Amino acid sequence: MLLPSRTYYSTVDTNSNLPLSLFSEKFTDCFNVCYTHDRGSIIVLCIGTDRSTGDCLGPLVGYKLSAMNSSRYLVYGTLDRPVHAKNLKETLEKIRSCYSNPFIIAVDASLGSMERIGHITIGEGPLRPGAGVKKNLPCVGDMHVSGIVNFGGFMEYLILQNTRLSLVMKMANIISTGIHYSFQRIMGDPPSARFAP
Repeated sequence: MLLPSRTYYSTVDTNSNLPLSLFSEKFTDCFNVCYTHDRGSIIVLCIGTDRSTGDCLGPLVGYKLSAMNSSRYLVYGTLDRPVHAKNLKETLEKIRSCYSNPFIIAVDASLGSMERIGHITIGEGPLRPGAGVKKNLPCVGDMHVSGIVNFGGFMEYLILQNTRLSLVMKMANIISTGIHYSFQRIMGDPPSARFAP
């Protein structure tokens, strides 16, 4: 799918030199394009389940971000409290009822072509959770981060179950540290923490 020229979209190969630095730079660029100061709380919505190796990227990122204790963003979706297909709509309703005009950064795993495995995409606008496994879920996010954890096209559930944990952990480390570092650079990072209820 071709994206309009005004839409920010970039990728980082986790096997390139300095992927954390590249991710942080591209995340910061995208955030600066998408975010306006009239927006409310910044929500990092990490989507996925801890019951599937390939689909646990979101909850791992959420778990790691929560441990960093930043007051600049709220985290929904962790290993202990994942946001997945069964509770996504309910979670979105809760966010919209608790926060005025929230800015949502959606984080999810995805499937792609063989040569794109290990790439992280950062983009303006929403992503479609569950698209790789043919689920019809609401689009979510004012900007998104998606990690291509394996190839798609057939037997998607089995492919997700047989994804290498080492790749998912590597991507989760880059994404969580990169998001946290980006917010430190963009806004500074006071010590008090804010956690999602």
